[in-house]
Amino acid sequence: MLASKRILLIIGGGIAAYKSLDLIRRLRERGASVTPVLTRAAEEFVTPLSVSALAGEKAYRDLFDLTDEAEMGHIQLSRSADLIVVAPATADLMGKMAAGLANDLASTLLMATDTPVLCAPAMNVRMWNHPATRRNYRQLTEDGIRFAGPNEGDMACGEYGPGRMSEPLEIVAAIEAALAGGPLAGKRILVTSGPTHEPIDPVRYIANRSSGAQGTAIARALVSLGAEVVFVTGPAEVAPPEGVELVHVRTAQQMSDAVDAALPVDAGVFAAAVADWRVDGASDRKLKKSRDGMPVLQFAENPDILKRVSHMEKGRPALVVGFAAETDDVIAHATVKRTRKGCDWIVANDVSPGTGIMGGSENAVVLISDNGAEEWPRMGKDAVARRLAERIAAALTG
Repeated sequence: MLASKRILLIIGGGIAAYKSLDLIRRLRERGASVTPVLTRAAEEFVTPLSVSALAGEKAYRDLFDLTDEAEMGHIQLSRSADLIVVAPATADLMGKMAAGLANDLASTLLMATDTPVLCAPAMNVRMWNHPATRRNYRQLTEDGIRFAGPNEGDMACGEYGPGRMSEPLEIVAAIEAALAGGPLAGKRILVTSGPTHEPIDPVRYIANRSSGAQGTAIARALVSLGAEVVFVTGPAEVAPPEGVELVHVRTAQQMSDAVDAALPVDAGVFAAAVADWRVDGASDRKLKKSRDGMPVLQFAENPDILKRVSHMEKGRPALVVGFAAETDDVIAHATVKRTRKGCDWIVANDVSPGTGIMGGSENAVVLISDNGAEEWPRMGKDAVARRLAERIAAALTG
């Protein structure tokens, strides 16, 4: 898929720059050519020599290289690539891009191009969560910039959380998706998946049997059609798909916050099995047996993510797809749910114990829309995902 593709790789200044060396190798293995550009800060982490040796091309560093600039080399560089990849995309680089600054070679290339751009952010968790970074991220998304990651994990600084740069193969998958074209190219789609865990105390929690398999399959199918996918997942049993912007959450409130952070999007597919209730005032210590009998748990209602997004007055996705897992009167209950939530489509299925669907490899769904209830035959979850992804593509591009 990447044979003969030309990638302009801008390497920002962060410890994650070491991954750019492996990224270059992985891209060249797949037949792509890579032209590297290093910021001044990047040279503190990787050397131009090592980058150039792996790329097999000159590593560009300075905007005021007189030999190259005699023919406006920065313009040629910025427009001769099939895709510009910024990895790592530091908070500084994202800020420059969002503000339209151009005071070095990297930022000037990004301003002087009409080539698609893919960013792989990498920064400290507090920098990623800072309001300025979140604002810049939203602006860049609105400007059409695609993103791969960041992931959640251990940081070089010793902290843990979102901000870790995606692994090279994840970035490769995102590059392939960005260059694949397809009916959903240029569309940004949010997919929620998996269960949520609502804590009772530090040891126990309330959950459900969702494996996350169907949501993962849907995200994978959307990526294959060229979409940029933000994948917000609870503690699922299955591994997340490659080529998505991955956000791990645990509780319904965290999922709600992650959905807000992902907006705006062209479509939202809410496949997660979000807990309706949480324990009000979960204990910060393990609850013990006592002579007074069993503890009494008080419940509070969790955020209704699907309903809130469906009723947004500003920034509502063009298509909102909800899911309904029912054990009886599937079509009737799901039809009522669609009206109550205000979403465009509901994908309903029968998850009663005898079906083997909850946590299984197959699904049998009913698509409920303005056109009524359309029953699909029982098939593998990947097949369901492909069929739904094709319907989404038709709705967004038709």
